[in-house]
Amino acid sequence: MTVRLKDFYADWCGPCKTQDPILEELEEAFGDVEFEKIDVDQDQETANEYSVRSLPTLVIENDDGVIERFVGVTQRDQLEDALRQAGA
Repeated sequence: MTVRLKDFYADWCGPCKTQDPILEELEEAFGDVEFEKIDVDQDQETANEYSVRSLPTLVIENDDGVIERFVGVTQRDQLEDALRQAGA
């Protein structure tokens, strides 16, 4: 099963910069998870598809669909739990 974490962000978003180091740590810890950064200013279509209204928004999904969604800066332990729940 493929587990993906989509990080919806923007360059002008301060909280997104706070979220980045947490995601970088997770990317090292979860080598089998696909991490994707989506700049909402560049890819509004995908942002709309996922109903992103606030930044940062993190979406964790697997082959079954969206497992968990976080809005705002999210701590590593919450993200780890959701990634495990998704099958990572």
